[in-house]
Formats: sequence, structure tokens, C-alpha cells
Amino acid sequence: MRSFASDNNSGVHPLIMDAIAKVNHDHTVGYGDDPYTQQSVAKLKEVFGEKAEPFFVFNGTGANSVALQAITRSFHAILCAQTAHIYVDECGAPARMSGCTIIAIPTTDGKLTPEQLRPHLHNFGVCHHAQPKAVYISQVTELGTVYTIDEIKALATLLHHRDMYLHMDGARLANACAYLNCSMKEVTIDAGVDLLSFGGTKNGMMMGEAVISFHPEISKNLPYFRKQSAQLASKMRYLSAQFIPYLENDLWLANARSANRKASRLVDILTSYPEIRLTQKPEANQLFFTMPAEAAKKLSEKYFFYYWNEAVSEVRLVTSWDTTDHDINGLAETLEIIFHH
Repeated sequence: MRSFASDNNSGVHPLIMDAIAKVNHDHTVGYGDDPYTQQSVAKLKEVFGEKAEPFFVFNGTGANSVALQAITRSFHAILCAQTAHIYVDECGAPARMSGCTIIAIPTTDGKLTPEQLRPHLHNFGVCHHAQPKAVYISQVTELGTVYTIDEIKALATLLHHRDMYLHMDGARLANACAYLNCSMKEVTIDAGVDLLSFGGTKNGMMMGEAVISFHPEISKNLPYFRKQSAQLASKMRYLSAQFIPYLENDLWLANARSANRKASRLVDILTSYPEIRLTQKPEANQLFFTMPAEAAKKLSEKYFFYYWNEAVSEVRLVTSWDTTDHDINGLAETLEIIFHH
């Protein structure tokens, strides 16, 4: 089955599958005290700088939950966009595990701005109110848009003046960097991000993420939050070893560029039909658009995808690192049949 439903549906890159197989040949120490995990930590420090302290976990929801616990207490508030993954798609796990109030702010493009945050930054020191402590942003956002480096710096500057933290969910960080033509370090720690959920599952990895702290005071308690959150893998080498080929020779970037290029091809195809209207600026590998309901129904008979807003027949298509020209051509032929026959 080939689909444009999600980059979670794609396969595992052969180099990453090989890395998992290679660590399976003998015994080694568990819980991260193995040479493969140490090599992965060193590789991540090469990419993000010596201040980076990575903690490997099983999945994205776990990464976000562990990360947000590390920078908040239960009387704090976490601010995010109304479309944020932690607010919409994680079954309340970050709120439950941190005990925090989550304040969701409406946005048109999934991105937060200092102007949107300022009205919520009040009542500091007043015990009757949850205290604003962290802002969560997604890079790429849930609407397929990308924060620029300057936009992230503006958020970080605002928050740091108020003793707050900026947490980035980097599930599609690679696709953002491919679009911005920048390094992962430039758009994270150099831009003022305090804590990162770094994932590769959507970009060629099998599973697992790294919660990367950029401050010693955050790193101090992360091992305990990870263990309490059931995110400490005993056979950690199978998670951590994937990051070695993922980061070597910029495999992460090659995969992301391929997905973004395929999305650009899809944009050209979609916009050739006056019946189709993009609803978000296409910047990475997620495309949002409306099309006639009957056309969407016919397309769904051939390809699996998700409706974003079925009331207006808005759908989302996502390309992956392994999306092929054959996949794109097949969709183009299907649309041609739908609209011209």
C-alpha cells in the first residue's frame, strides 16, 4: 500500500535498519551504558554542540511529556498553539504527567508570535493563578508551516526575560532545516531553544526520539522524569544506534530534502486545478488544501489520506523520505481522471 496519509506510514531507511541489526550480534550493558549509546551521544553533541545532553526515549508523546515535566512544576502553565500536538493528539498525556494547565492559543498558520503570547504572560507571583513557565512550539508545525530562525529568536527573547523556557517539538525538524537551508543547531540552541524533542521516525528511523537539553539545570532531573514516565529503555542500543547513521553524512537532510521536493511536485500538480485551493503555505512535506467533496471521495478510493476539516472538504497530504516519482505520477494520473473524465 502506498499512501500520502502520513510520514509515519513510511518504511525504515536501509542504513538505519542495518545499524539496528549490527547492534544485535552480542551482549552489552543495558540502560544506555553501552558503546553504541555513547557513540550516539557524541554524534548528537557534534550536531547540536557540547552543551547538548541527549536522553533517548521510545516515542514522540513520551519525549514531549518527559521534556515538559523537566521544565515545569504542577502549578505552572504551558502555552501552545491551538493546533499543537500536545494539545490535540497526545490524549492529554503532557498535561496529565506534568500536572500543568495547558493554554491553547488560536493561530491561523500553527505558529505562535510574541504578540500572541504577551496577553497570557501575566499574574506572575500570584498564587491564585497557574504560573506561565513554558512555551511549546512544533517545527514543522501541525499545519505544515515553518518557523524562521528570527521568529524563534523573538519567542526565546520574550520568554527568557520572564524566566520561562522554550520547548521545541522537532518531530519534523529535518524537513524544516531542509526548507530553511540551515543546520539543526542554528534553528535550535543558537536561536534560544532550551529543550528539544528530536525525532526521526517520520524521516527514515524505526522508532525512538531524543530529548535534548541545552541547560544543566534541565538535564539534572531528566533521568528521573524519563524513568518515572516509563520511557527508559533497558536495551537502549536499539533506539540510540539509529541516530548514528541518521546523522552521519547528513542522511537526515537527504531524506528530508527528498520528501520536501516530492511535496513541491505535488503542489505544482494540485495548483494546476482551479477546483483545488491551498489553505496553508506549502513549506515542507505537509500539504493542506480544499477540493470538491465528490472529488475527495473519489481520491480516497485510490489513496489513503486524512481529512483535516471534512466540513469544508479540507484534506492533508504528506510526502515521505521514500515517496517515489511513481507515487507522484500515480496521484497525478488519478486527479486527471477525477477532474477531466
